[in-house]
Amino acid sequence: MSIVNGGRKLRAVIFDLDNTLIDFMKMKSISCEKAIDAMINAGLNISKKKALNTLYKLYKEKGLEYPKIFQKFLKKVTGKIDYKKLAYAITAYRQARTGFLHPYPGTRKTLIKLKEKGLKLAIVSDAPKLKAWMRLVAMKIDDFFDVVVALEDTGRTKPSKLPFRAALKKLKIKPSECLMVGDRPLKDLKGAKALGMKTCFARYGFTGKKPKPKWDFEIEHIQELVKIVEK
Repeated sequence: MSIVNGGRKLRAVIFDLDNTLIDFMKMKSISCEKAIDAMINAGLNISKKKALNTLYKLYKEKGLEYPKIFQKFLKKVTGKIDYKKLAYAITAYRQARTGFLHPYPGTRKTLIKLKEKGLKLAIVSDAPKLKAWMRLVAMKIDDFFDVVVALEDTGRTKPSKLPFRAALKKLKIKPSECLMVGDRPLKDLKGAKALGMKTCFARYGFTGKKPKPKWDFEIEHIQELVKIVEK
């Protein structure tokens, strides 16, 4: 078993979900494009570029998990909800999402190796609980996780300490016995580090300008995580 924090044994690894285990932004982008294409093919009079720009602005305003985004979109661009076009959008979006829902390469192999080392595994996600579980089930990796903490469990999103505390309580471990892995340093890692957990930056899931390092480890591929816990 790997040793961290002055001799304390590492007993668990907590993962963020989106862009750490799954390429969420790529999935979102592909699914949105398919939805826009479907509405245009169904008679929506708008250019694809303008439609996507409008949709992404609404996502920025309402949040990436907003459940009635296409209703808002149609109301924005046409002044009303055309339920036929809405049906086309939702059907195309779900079909594209289902086709893309698979973990990053090497994820399953990494999770198996971590389990073989006797580590508990958990998820701390800002996503609604049902959506988090649906993604895990669709990717067929749900059985690896002992604990899943999502939005409804605390009502708070990262970097609040509450979701991390909830996971630690369910895992029955101390912060110093846990490693947090995530792609967003200012959310996934900041809250975990404030509690005394070791942190690992999933560089492969991060987009934009890289912030100054304030984490303990960094990986370019999820499979590198095995070497870290073996150090």
